[in-house]
Amino acid sequence: MARGKPVIAVSGLRVVRDAAILNQIDWQVDKGQHWVVLGRNGSGKTSLLRALTGYLPPTEGSIAVLGETYGRSDWRELRKRIGIVSSSIHQMMADNEKALNTVLSGRYAQIGLWGEVPSAQRREAARILKRVECDYLRERPWAHLSQGERQRVLIGRALMARPRLLILDEPCAGLDPAAREHFLQFLERLARGPAAPALVLVTHHTEEITASFSHVLVLKDGRVAASGPKAQILNSRLLSDAFGVPVRIRRVQGRYLLSVRPRPAVVL
Repeated sequence: MARGKPVIAVSGLRVVRDAAILNQIDWQVDKGQHWVVLGRNGSGKTSLLRALTGYLPPTEGSIAVLGETYGRSDWRELRKRIGIVSSSIHQMMADNEKALNTVLSGRYAQIGLWGEVPSAQRREAARILKRVECDYLRERPWAHLSQGERQRVLIGRALMARPRLLILDEPCAGLDPAAREHFLQFLERLARGPAAPALVLVTHHTEEITASFSHVLVLKDGRVAASGPKAQILNSRLLSDAFGVPVRIRRVQGRYLLSVRPRPAVVL
């Protein structure tokens, strides 16, 4: 990525299939920022991710990621510089693959490790397992990992490619409350590390927005409802509009707790 260029620069993005999926999306992520993409189901979060990674070509507008512009660069090569953690990767992992090999496979952007692997890469994978606090899982197969352990190992897999951008697509889905908090604490430590890539967390839960996330992009019906520093964006009025119901948001110990206001009682 050229010095000074944004990590992500989206301008006038419109994606139309049978209808408009995304409409006039403008969004910029600068170096040093960690973003949350927030919105209810069907708001366009997944479509935006697919557009960023080249799986959903734009109808209008421009997309630039890590200094490369869609339509002018080889997006297949660019994907190797972007770390992605999503449920779709979970489903493709082999039950008997050991955690160290799962991390190693990220270097080659492949599912399932095959062929000879240089010893230097194995040592690097072991260092990354330690970085994601999972070195004790080195020889443990995928089938025997907890959901939280799997998420950390997949982040290690993404880091093996030395990405400048790490996209986390609803990484807390399926975690119980304790496992979710442990994972979010780990994510906070990762974000604060000196070699941390730019993070983009996709979620519809405000309580998953930890201190290190600096900015929020709110989507509604395929459009940008709001975008900017999280202190300006995370308020009850704006989120009530985005989620389509009256909500109240409170900041408690640095976290944002959202509750849905009860509907007025119906008198029969």
